[in-house]
Amino acid sequence: MKELQKILSRVRQAAEHYDMIASGDKIAVGLSGGKDSVVLLTAMANLAKFYPVPFTVCAVTVYPGFPEQSPADFAPFIRLCESLDVEYRLVETEIAEIVFEERKEKSPCSLCAKLRRGALCGACGEMGANRLALGHHRDDVVETFMLNLMQTGKIGCFMPVTEYPDTGLSVIRPLIYTEESDIRRLVQTMDLPVYKNPCPADGSTERSFMKDYLRQYGKDRRDLYRRILGALERSGLDGWHE
Repeated sequence: MKELQKILSRVRQAAEHYDMIASGDKIAVGLSGGKDSVVLLTAMANLAKFYPVPFTVCAVTVYPGFPEQSPADFAPFIRLCESLDVEYRLVETEIAEIVFEERKEKSPCSLCAKLRRGALCGACGEMGANRLALGHHRDDVVETFMLNLMQTGKIGCFMPVTEYPDTGLSVIRPLIYTEESDIRRLVQTMDLPVYKNPCPADGSTERSFMKDYLRQYGKDRRDLYRRILGALERSGLDGWHE
């Protein structure tokens, strides 16, 4: 399947360029149920079949506990993991209540991400995983870079690989060279299960505004994202390099 092969090529390129995978690694994919995480899981499970060094893949879903949700909503992802021969764990939390009821956050994304990351890291330890793979793709990289620049006046982005020596865990982002349009195409081609995010802040964040801005600005500049990503790698900031 050409769509999967294209993404596997991009994932392998990122993994090798930033040394994301070592022999014997157990890599937990943060499986939120969104298109990015589902494609990442599919790609990593397939990559493990032919990558030059052996590694294993597992998957973790953090259940935030929105009223509209039920653990049964994630049954399609259990079946997906079974089809990929991947160990799966669903972690139930009260993140939604903490963020929206107790704290009543006006800008909830930062706290929610922090709590979800903590739950993911805890599950990694329980499953014996030494790496956590997150589904940030190329478009996310560029949008984050531009948000930092235009909102805070800082030049930087999240790192391709983040090490946590005190826990022995590292966070990797194997989709950083993969375009969002290719992710959408693979979901459609393979009919992969995708779960609609019930978060009330979904679609109304600063990131969504930046996505729209770049989409409009890049209409006649098809290489816009490639150029910005290239500039970030040439800068040598935050672990990015050529």
